[in-house]
Amino acid sequence: MRYVFYVVWVLCVPLLLSWGLVWLLSPANMTDDVGVLRKFVGGQRIPCGIFFFGVFALLVWWLRHDLPLSFAIGPGRRDLPPKIRKRFEEAGALLAEARRILRARKRQLDKALTFPELERVRYALDELDHAMADEPFSVTSFDAALGRADRAVGEHLGRWRKGEVREIAESVLIAFAVAAMVRVAVFEPFKIPTGSMIPTLMVGDHIFVNKASYGPLIPFTDKRLWDSLPPERGEVMVFKFPEKPEIDYIKRVVAGPGDTLEVLDGRPIINGWIVPRCDVGTFDMGTLSEGVHELYVEFLEGKAYFTQYLKANEDKKCKAASECANGMFCKAGYCGADLKGPWKVAPREVWVMGDNRDNSHDSRAWKNNAGAGVPFDNIRGRAMFVFATVGSEEQSFWDRFLVNVTGRPTLAGSMSALKPKLDQCLREMPKDTTPPPAK
Repeated sequence: MRYVFYVVWVLCVPLLLSWGLVWLLSPANMTDDVGVLRKFVGGQRIPCGIFFFGVFALLVWWLRHDLPLSFAIGPGRRDLPPKIRKRFEEAGALLAEARRILRARKRQLDKALTFPELERVRYALDELDHAMADEPFSVTSFDAALGRADRAVGEHLGRWRKGEVREIAESVLIAFAVAAMVRVAVFEPFKIPTGSMIPTLMVGDHIFVNKASYGPLIPFTDKRLWDSLPPERGEVMVFKFPEKPEIDYIKRVVAGPGDTLEVLDGRPIINGWIVPRCDVGTFDMGTLSEGVHELYVEFLEGKAYFTQYLKANEDKKCKAASECANGMFCKAGYCGADLKGPWKVAPREVWVMGDNRDNSHDSRAWKNNAGAGVPFDNIRGRAMFVFATVGSEEQSFWDRFLVNVTGRPTLAGSMSALKPKLDQCLREMPKDTTPPPAK
């Protein structure tokens, strides 16, 4: 019954409550302006779920003696005077520890103690047990029984009891082990070293990476117990650079297995369908990047995210190359001067691009500009949110704090003048943001 109590109240109930709260707080569309809390919860469901689970588990434990099946977790009464509740809990712990020692160390105890000594311990424990269950409860009898039991256990079982220092050391070691396992298998911090993902991620941003988002990794290996691959188009992921696996890269997924990818002036064309975008305006990155840049919002698989270019590219529509300027291509209904591809994405790999389209070493340039993808085995995890930033003077800590990498695009304080246009772009988000199936 004790196991049933723990499974139901300490595991299942907090799990269901935390899942329900995350579901209620998560917005239906991550591009909607729904407030800081709902935006954060919607983009970081796993860490928020873990946090809510911990809160509900603590609450359940605090109320444990008032719950059904509470009799199964040891003595618990509602008629205790408040001043002795702590001693009552300590008495229960003393009983549990002493009886555990009597069971687990039976052979050693038979050799180390005489029969009268063992009987004295058992009698003191039984006396304390009865005092804790007496109706009506007697504080005097309880205190006397607790004192006798504490002396008997300390005198005869003391060598097998855990000391306070040992308990603290074990707790610290367990905490370190859990933290290490979480870092190895679940969450890991990552620093942005280059500007290939500007303005989504700035140089000096520190983010958390969810290593379990594509399947739980076996610690200290690149293998997963099971996988949830490939990543969705539009997600930002961290991976080992295929040409130098010792280096970690971070890019945005634009094409998956079987897709045909082309790039027209930095815009992805997936299976003949060009990713729609909206012009937000021009901005100056100051010391972070030279020159004036053109900012766009791209829409892919229901996600909206920033991309930037060194110069504006007019979205001129066309039906044939003759409608474009000399030397330009007409592809997927738009004119463009620079066309790369087509590339066929191989099984068990994805192709990636940086949001800073004119300054990103990504799939387009790998293998001496022949193009290449990221094998599934190189994928480390999905980018989550910024928890700190150490950048230039243009970037305030609070501008970047808790920015959701794959959530609603967030403008830095120095780019606030573009907010009206950004809001308009998000309101006018195309209904169809999913490429057609690969042929």
